[in-house]
Amino acid sequence: MDKAAPHPLFKLATELGPLVVFFVANARFDLFVATAAFMVAIVVAIAVSYAVVRHVPLMAIVSAVIVLVFGTLTLVLHDETFIKMKPTIIYSLFGLILGVGLLFHKSFIAIMFDQMFNLTPAGWRALTFRWAMFFFAMAALNEIIWRTQSTDFWVAFKAFGAVPITAVFAMLQMPLINRHSIQPATAETSDARRGDV
Repeated sequence: MDKAAPHPLFKLATELGPLVVFFVANARFDLFVATAAFMVAIVVAIAVSYAVVRHVPLMAIVSAVIVLVFGTLTLVLHDETFIKMKPTIIYSLFGLILGVGLLFHKSFIAIMFDQMFNLTPAGWRALTFRWAMFFFAMAALNEIIWRTQSTDFWVAFKAFGAVPITAVFAMLQMPLINRHSIQPATAETSDARRGDV
């Protein structure tokens, strides 16, 4: 059965909602309360997403698992370092997966982003390489910010800086996607194409 396409606003709410909860809880209380609230919000967002569209993107699942693991370490050990390193781990993991995939002539970008682009092999390789480099850059940026700035600044960047940066980067990839698109793009042809790259 084909999975339902979520409304853009619903998708935005489930993705940004936990970050807003994290930011507000940190502003009103502290990072530890915010971490606990973030963990709960992540689980709720995934549960609601699955209940509505019967599907959860792979990236969301991986991110949630890492949030729960590092969030638990943060609360149990009462050490902010773990939750601050969480984005670094996620970005590095995604970058590594994409990079290793390229070494074996596989493009995992479509699977990771749950998208249905139908691109040429060269297009998939170029898009995968760009996203891998972006993830590594974001990992480095997170490390610089949490190690040199205040906790409040890091939380604000995580909630309201990383998402716009990612959105802008994604939009900048549209010329490449359009240049390498193969029409018509269907779920069947896209799945077959991903298996070839």
